[in-house]
This record gives sequence, structure tokens and C-alpha cells, in this order.
Amino acid sequence: MKLVLAWALVGCGEPIERDPLAEPAVVPPAATLRRLTQEQYLNSLQDILGDQVLLPTSIEPDTEVDGLYSIGASQTAVSSWGVEKYEDAAYDLAEQVVGEDLRAEFVACEPTDTVDDACASEVLSSLGNQLFRRPVTDAELARVVDLSAAAAETLGDFHEGLAFGVAGLLMAPPFLYRQELGTWSDDEGQYVLSSHELASRLSYFLWNTTPDAALLAAAAADELSTREGLLAQAERLLADDRAREGVRTLFSEMLGLYELDQLTKDTTLFPHMSEAIGPAAREETLLAVDALVFDDDGDYRELLTSTRSFVDHKLASMYAVRAPEREGFGEIVFTEDDGRRGLLGHISFLALNAHAVSSSATLRGKAIREKLLCQTIPLPPTDVDASIPEASEDAPTLRDRVAVHLEDPSCAGCHNLTDPIGLGLENYDSLGMWRLTENDATIDPSGELDGTAFADAWELAAVVAEHDDLTPCMADTTFAYALGHSTVNGEDEAIDHAWRLWELGGYSVQQLLLQVVTSPAFRYVGAVE
Repeated sequence: MKLVLAWALVGCGEPIERDPLAEPAVVPPAATLRRLTQEQYLNSLQDILGDQVLLPTSIEPDTEVDGLYSIGASQTAVSSWGVEKYEDAAYDLAEQVVGEDLRAEFVACEPTDTVDDACASEVLSSLGNQLFRRPVTDAELARVVDLSAAAAETLGDFHEGLAFGVAGLLMAPPFLYRQELGTWSDDEGQYVLSSHELASRLSYFLWNTTPDAALLAAAAADELSTREGLLAQAERLLADDRAREGVRTLFSEMLGLYELDQLTKDTTLFPHMSEAIGPAAREETLLAVDALVFDDDGDYRELLTSTRSFVDHKLASMYAVRAPEREGFGEIVFTEDDGRRGLLGHISFLALNAHAVSSSATLRGKAIREKLLCQTIPLPPTDVDASIPEASEDAPTLRDRVAVHLEDPSCAGCHNLTDPIGLGLENYDSLGMWRLTENDATIDPSGELDGTAFADAWELAAVVAEHDDLTPCMADTTFAYALGHSTVNGEDEAIDHAWRLWELGGYSVQQLLLQVVTSPAFRYVGAVE
């Protein structure tokens, strides 16, 4: 797959007034250190140390900022508890690395004495280059070699001393933090990321893990300093199966799918509910994303309208369809009679955006506006009662109860933005299962989104898919995920430029990823404050 450039401008959407191949201007915000997320930390350790190493199970938790862990990683500090957990993990991992079972894989040299700086330097330099995602400096290496020597002399054993040096590398900021800070370039008038910094940014963006040997070799040869070299590596990474995991993480953060691990519903009202539902629902959505992005290289908007999905036995019973496989997940195709299609029909979306005992037009409408259209719904005033009236004979359905609620002018402003959308999903209960009635009253699933009416959830999916804000929102979210910050006005031109080229490429998500990588917003950073 090659990057689609503006080779078909005539008759393809709105005309681009400027030269589509000219690099847009960008004024990035100040660069920040980005702590590895939990997944990035664990993925990096596994890729560097191997599958045989037992990984830590408790480290500093991720923090969501503006809907993304990747932004929170650049804005939150490590707690004192987190420091202790990183230290515990470092020493545990180091002991495994130098232990008798794994020593031969990491310690190629044979120490000549209890203190052997040459052998320690060889081991720590090789491991440090991988952990730091760049060559370790002489000062950095000397520090951990001296630490190993002092520990070995005290403990009377070379390998026990070496464990302290390895732990030092595992606790060092260049490993725990992505130091993508750039250096000033007079030629470009910007702070520009080095090839090694770009290798780190590229790998964590597309693979959600540390750069592999080939990418580090390309960085060492300074091949990523050119657009062509960066694009070649990006295409290589996208062709690797690890890109599937990277894209899963992007969509998991964007849609909040990690919250499904803590999904709770009242089991007396929803007997299908179990601990397995949340993870299974997440897997259904991620398998649909995987098929769309990689198997089909399809149009992003089809995530809303596709009738294809992937379910296991549990989900099949909840969707009232036949399980396609005896074990695990298999493909199914919904029909209009089933009443559901695309993301808005997935249990992941419906169950997440509902209460434990009831559906919620407000939460579902808010999720559509904020997660898919990048619109902001203001918080309710603190002195306003935001609760919906209980069901009654006069107001049996949620639509009826919302109508009563909206008689309060202080509530109507925000709820008119969300509820007319969310009511279109009322044929799905709190857990996402299909229903035609509520409290014995027929549900009316009609509604409207920004002036476009729909009759039911099936039509709502098409309305959202064609909304003017859907694809620009995806572009903006992908940039924010890749850059580790909410996008700023100085990046608008670059993001708009990438979005327009993405439009020409038929809204292929793979094309969007490449547009982000080759954008100047990906290569430039602001001065460190």
C-alpha cells in the first residue's frame, strides 16, 4: 500500500485551494515528556526481554485526559506509590535477566573477576540501547557500570551486582518516558525531532511498543530525517501484524473500551450480565475495526454502517443470532430485521453508555457527539437536578420521561443536544439487548441529529456516518493520540491538510495513519517550557 497523494483532485470533494503537495505551516505547542502507558511499558519489556520474562502486574495506572490515555501520559506525574512499583518491577526483572535461567540470553561475556567493568559495560550498553530507544551516552553507561561494580564488590558476586545496573536502566527516565523533545533547526525554523525520536514516536503510534531493530537501524543511519525515509518505515510497520495491536489501542482509547473491564449492570434486571460480557463486547468491536482497517482497508465511515460483526456464543445469544463458531469469535451479518448495524449497534457502545439499571438517551447522545463528532457538551450546573423522573402510567417510556424533564429550561439547553440522538437507540436496553417495548408501551426510536431526521437506529447509523464532523473528528483524534496532546490552533492547517488528502484516499484508516506520520505536525515540536 502506498500513500495516496493528490493525484485526483478534479471531481473529488471540495477543491484544495493551495498546492496539495506543499507542506502546511504548523506551530506546535511546547514539547513534553510522555510517560509510557501501562500497555506501552509492558509491551516494550516483552519485546526487549522476551516472552519468558514474568512481567509486573501492578504499576502506575494510566490517567485519561481529554478522552485519551496518550494525552494523560504527557500531563500527569508519577505518584510516590508508582515510583515504588516501578522500583519493585525493575529489581524483579533485573534478577530474572541475570538469573541462571535467562543469563545466557543477556550476558554474552564471561566475567574475569567479581568486578569486571568491561563485561558489565558490554551487557548494559546493549540492553540500554534497546531500553532507551537510542544509543546510551558515555555518562549514562558509566553511571550504571559504576553502580554494578559497587554492588558486586559489596555482594561478592558479579551477576548479583550486574542486577543493580540493569535495574538502574529499567528505572531510568529515558526508558520510562518518551523523550521526544527535538533540537532547533535554523534551516527549518522549528524544533525538529531526531531520527531516534521519530523512531520512538512512530513505533508507539503504529505498534504501541518500542522500535524494533530495523527501525533503530534506520534511525542510526538518519533515514527518518527525510519524508521518504519516514514514509518507508511507516509503511513497513503498517504491513506488520503488530500494527493491528496499535490500531486496537487507538480505537480502545477513542471509544473508552477499556472501561468495559469494569462494566456493571443489575443482574436481577439483566440476567445475561456476567464478568465475561465486557471483555467479549470490547473484542467484538475491535475485531470489527481490525477487519475494516486491515482486511478490507475500507472506508472509516463503514464502521457505523457495516452489517458485519464478530461474536462468540455469549454475544450471539444476546443478539438472538446463531453462534458462528463452536469456540471463540466468528463472523455474522445482521439484517435490517435485526435492527442493528455498525458501532452504534454493538453492546460495547450501548452498554458503556447507559446506567446500571436503565438505558440513557443522554449518555448515548453525548457519546456520539463527543467521541465520534468531537463536539463538547457542557456539564450541568451544580444546582440543577439532572435526574429523569421515574416511569409512571402517564410516562412509561424514556421518551415520555425526557419530555417531562425538558420542561425545565435549565435542562433543555444541553439535553436537546443529546437526547434526540440517544432516543434513537431506545430499542436497546441498558445492556444493549433488543426490545420493542418499555413498561408495556411501544418505543418510538425516531429522532434527529443536527437537522437530519431518522426513523430508528438503523437510519441513525447512516446519519452519523454522513455527518460533516465525523471524519474531521477522527483525523483530529488520531493526531492527538499520535502527538500526546490535544491539538491546538497552530496545528489546524496541518490537520486540515491531512484530512483533505485522507478524503481523497477514500477515508482508509491506514491512509490516515500515513498522513499523520508524514505531516509536519508529527516531526516538529515546540520549545520546552
